[in-house]
Amino acid sequence: MPPSSPAAPSPLHVVQLTDPHLFADPARGLLGVNTRDSLRHVVAQVRREQPRIDLLLCTGDLTQDASPTAYEAFGALTDGLADSVRWLPGNHDAPQVMAQVAPPGATQAVTDLGAWRVIILDSVVAGSNHGWLEDEQFDVLQRALDGADSQHCLVCLHHQPVDVGCAWIAPIGLRNGERLLALLQGHAQVRGLLWGHIHQPWDEQRGSLRLLATPSTCIQFAAGSADFEVSREAPGYRWLRLHADGRIETGVQRAEDFIVTLDFDSPGY
Repeated sequence: MPPSSPAAPSPLHVVQLTDPHLFADPARGLLGVNTRDSLRHVVAQVRREQPRIDLLLCTGDLTQDASPTAYEAFGALTDGLADSVRWLPGNHDAPQVMAQVAPPGATQAVTDLGAWRVIILDSVVAGSNHGWLEDEQFDVLQRALDGADSQHCLVCLHHQPVDVGCAWIAPIGLRNGERLLALLQGHAQVRGLLWGHIHQPWDEQRGSLRLLATPSTCIQFAAGSADFEVSREAPGYRWLRLHADGRIETGVQRAEDFIVTLDFDSPGY
């Protein structure tokens, strides 16, 4: 009887949560959606569906008011979900405040897990909603890629680097996204680029690079909208399986037990 071939390495199990927009006041929300309540429902869905999570990626706008209390609430609501957690800032965050409250090691730029290297970039421009990667961030990225050897790479940031078909979102995206894409497409080991900010899913393949974005854990922006528009879709999260051969298996799940009731007379985004 021929010897059995060795089993393929188990893929890394990753979950992305993005754009929860929490407030210090637990009663507050956006357009009538209590953001803590919607996050609770998404986290409960994650716990039901993802019994094993090697890495939890939290890709910005963790808070709306950038208060220590809101960051503490986010940490408490997501505590124990994953073996490792990484937080990166969005345009509504205060990176220094976030770093003070985040779990130990949660804001480090480079994380090595098995056959993969996960690289976190800070695209925040203080006082602005659009994103920009400073030369320092490109230096961080270049060093991380140069040191990756045979590892596959997943790069994460908050702002979208490409046009996603929403005219009103385009001006508040990553304004030097072409530079980022040019750099990444020159490194074959980069398999994925993952972001938040657009409050809707995105999945596009460009050569060997997969571009991914994810629904918010609170309100959702309508796909293809010319002006600001929200949809009544449920909040959600993205799961990823990072395989040792560089493949990315991924999907979006929504908290279908959360009833979305919008109030357009309440404070908006």
